[in-house]
Amino acid sequence: MIGHQPRRRFGQNFLVDAGYIAQIIAAVAPNPDDIVVEIGPGLGALTAPLLGLVRVLHAVEIDRDLAARLSVQYPGDRLLLHQGDALTFDFETLGTNLRVVGNLPYNISSPVLFRMAEFAGSLRDCHFMLQKEVVERMVAAPGSKSYGRLSIMLQYRFHAESLLTVPAGAFRPAPKVESALVRLTPHRVPPSSAADERLLREMVARAFSQRRKTVRNALADFATAEQLWSLGIDPRLRPENLALDQFVRLANAVTARGRSGR
Repeated sequence: MIGHQPRRRFGQNFLVDAGYIAQIIAAVAPNPDDIVVEIGPGLGALTAPLLGLVRVLHAVEIDRDLAARLSVQYPGDRLLLHQGDALTFDFETLGTNLRVVGNLPYNISSPVLFRMAEFAGSLRDCHFMLQKEVVERMVAAPGSKSYGRLSIMLQYRFHAESLLTVPAGAFRPAPKVESALVRLTPHRVPPSSAADERLLREMVARAFSQRRKTVRNALADFATAEQLWSLGIDPRLRPENLALDQFVRLANAVTARGRSGR
């Protein structure tokens, strides 16, 4: 890490443990012609081994100093650097069947995940290092403490699989929490399909902003208790007890009758 002071505003914790780096690369297992995109390459811990396996690697780096350092370190015809913010970068410009990899800063992990959901149709898979607690939320099942908005909206787009737990000591500077590697694979056939995805997002956000309330009270603006019963949803449950398909079923019923129709 010589010559670079980690920047708190970018949430920089650099992966330095060679053993865990090797396990991440093995999990990704890229082929030479895969279109691989690394978010936040940083000091190149994953960049170097990825370049050993693919012909061309795209990298999105917000830190200008690190982007400049990488451009000097690696040939420009092999590492295609995109200096900018992953939250606004248009991944569709890189093609389809993209394989996205990254050690994501904890402070922007959820926004990046929701950003990836917007491009799910252009993705083959994603492998992200995240705070372990976030990964637990991503893969959580209904009824668990970790289940919530992130679980539902990501599982709507992806199959999420936790692959590997990584201790704080594998990073410099060491974070105060454990991390985990997660694989996201877009659904080719969605498990449930919402007629109005904006409405589904709104409904899920509303439900989990009041997760201690019953479904009847948390979603009173969307349906009555009788309407919930008619859809096979117990209005006495809490939002954390509803599965993805139940939220989609409710959203589609609201869409079908019109928001004001009671």
